[in-house]
Amino acid sequence: MAGRDRLRELLDAVLDGQHASLEEMAVGAFASPYHFSRQLSAGAGEAPVAMRRRVMLERAAWQLRQGTSVTDAAFAAGYDSVEGFSRAYARGFGHPPSETGARAGTQGHWLPAPNGIHFHPPTSLWVHTGEHTMTQPLDLMVHHDLDDTRALIDHAEQLPEADYRRELRPGLVVSEWEGPEPSVAAVLERTVFTKEVWLAAILGRELPTDRSDDPAALLERHDDLAQRWLETVRDIGRRDAWDDLIVDALCEPPESFVVGSILADVLTYAAHRRMTVRAMLRELGHETDGGDPITWLRRRSGGTP
Repeated sequence: MAGRDRLRELLDAVLDGQHASLEEMAVGAFASPYHFSRQLSAGAGEAPVAMRRRVMLERAAWQLRQGTSVTDAAFAAGYDSVEGFSRAYARGFGHPPSETGARAGTQGHWLPAPNGIHFHPPTSLWVHTGEHTMTQPLDLMVHHDLDDTRALIDHAEQLPEADYRRELRPGLVVSEWEGPEPSVAAVLERTVFTKEVWLAAILGRELPTDRSDDPAALLERHDDLAQRWLETVRDIGRRDAWDDLIVDALCEPPESFVVGSILADVLTYAAHRRMTVRAMLRELGHETDGGDPITWLRRRSGGTP
């Protein structure tokens, strides 16, 4: 057909309120799920299920700012429970949906997108052609680190106390300023503590004092940290402040750091520690996945061909 906008048709199928699954989207676009997913991914650089989930979360954020309840926003976004919606929202925006109203003046309702396609109220899309698409891989790396760390702490909760604290790597030092990390407990605690310290330095706050490392307490520390860490990293990205310097008064004597190098440091050592924990778990006879970000992204986005 002359003048036919096939990408527009694909996007319409993704965002149609009646299309909750990949199969339903494909039927709406008169294509097989395989070809629908390939066409949209090639045209928009994002898998259909991931795009729908992101745009629905953006719409929910806008609705919450207009006074919609968390429950109504959750079900309108296609979630089966408020708890599932709240977890997804916190992973996306860095804070729970219940706090959205208080942040309305400081944070918009868009999430990072590889294609600049966003929800535009009340029912439209906005294509932001100036979006820095290179933020997407970084956003995924930060997300993967947080999700993977949480999964490992969850796994560690199943360990007997003796295995959790067994010194499988006597003398192991991952980072010279943090001391030995010989056990699963020590490595996981340092993974969380490192972000807590850097977050305090970036935000100009006091050093954290809670160093509880039993799995339940560590999971609580991680969940509190994850929301603030993600929000801070995204704020730096929005301001394009990666080359800025901070003077860390927590050091003795105070020392300056390039903001971008802080994130590189965190992601580098966190990846090393997560792989170390996996090796320790296998030595203790506990199977775990390989920590592959490709596998993680496929699970998170609902699968891609």
